Amino acid sequence: MYLVSTFYLSRIIGSSIFSNSETAIGKIADLAVEIGSQHPKVIGVALRDGRILDSSTIDIIKDNGQYVFFCKEIKLTELSGDNVIFLDRDIQDRQIVDTDGHKVVRVNDLRLAITSAGICLVAVDVGLEGLLRRLGVAKPLKSILKRFGASIPSKLILWDDVETIDTDRPGIKLSKQSSKLSTLHPSDLADIIEELDRKSQNSVFASFDEEKAADILEEMEPEARANIIESLTDTKAAELLEKMPSDEVADILDAIHPDKAERILREMNRETSDEVRELMEYPEGTVGSVMSTDYLAFSSDYTVGDVFLQLRRLKPEADTINYIYVVDENERLLATVSLRDLVISEPNVKLSQIMDKEFISVYDDDDIETLNEIVYKYNLLAVPVINRDEFLLGIVVVGDVVDNLLHEKYK
Repeated sequence: MYLVSTFYLSRIIGSSIFSNSETAIGKIADLAVEIGSQHPKVIGVALRDGRILDSSTIDIIKDNGQYVFFCKEIKLTELSGDNVIFLDRDIQDRQIVDTDGHKVVRVNDLRLAITSAGICLVAVDVGLEGLLRRLGVAKPLKSILKRFGASIPSKLILWDDVETIDTDRPGIKLSKQSSKLSTLHPSDLADIIEELDRKSQNSVFASFDEEKAADILEEMEPEARANIIESLTDTKAAELLEKMPSDEVADILDAIHPDKAERILREMNRETSDEVRELMEYPEGTVGSVMSTDYLAFSSDYTVGDVFLQLRRLKPEADTINYIYVVDENERLLATVSLRDLVISEPNVKLSQIMDKEFISVYDDDDIETLNEIVYKYNLLAVPVINRDEFLLGIVVVGDVVDNLLHEKYK
């Protein structure tokens, strides 16, 4: 007989609790913990008869492989509040996010430790061993496998690397201020959200502010982001999409029900809505269908200093400033200027002195294959798109070219 230092939740559910006189008080149904700290502390032991014992009165020992609970004093408590959860009811079998491994996993068991502060939840078992332990076959199976030099895969995730997801109970929800997920890259978050069921996708996505949500939406696969937009109100969807490049918005609206798309477009500001509508009119497979209308164009008499003042004011996305474009008073494309040439030039130098008139461009109605060949041949980071009258309409950045090539490959 010895004091227990660590144990699994599955091993103690159904165990009896005894008084100091070794009289059975009841059987354990669940453990209640207070969340919000690195290691949630057990504050109550729920019995099958509905009573909840104060955990501070409980001692745990192990005798002949069995856990034995002793209650020094029968002290009942009532627990409520958003920071209180029950481990078996609220966490076991749930989907959680392993924020270190950037993936969605299922809780098969929970590991607790007895510390100076009390009983604390320290890790989540998402491996096969946890599942077999709950079925009561882990020990005999391990003994059999040991004879053959084999073992059962185990996988523990520290609670500090876990983000809980629950769409049924408001007590377990992502905090906009402290969510561990908010520290991850939008691409990782997109992968995580795509692994969830549709209801959980909406719940997790709603936990982020609009700026972060827009970045995540750009990284998601078409079907998943269409599901997200379909779940939002027209006004909320419009507000979110206005923070995204017009070409991305056009792709998203093309993938949802036309009536929903039209309502969202009516909610968006007129300028953005018009840009998106124009992009949506391009046939699939043309350059215009993957073109972005986010670009920077100036007249040739602008100085380098003038351009940098505008860049600081506008704060454009990184992939839109690999090149800036020089246009005449009618928006016809005259030349390009690379970011490198801007950086190394003096502030008083005019664009007309450093611009490149021998530039590569594509027409908006060109086939995408033409675009792919040009980007590959000339090693360009972005290509300006013009119409047959040479008016500048937009750009295609290399990332969109790669995305298109990958999309075609997977199709």
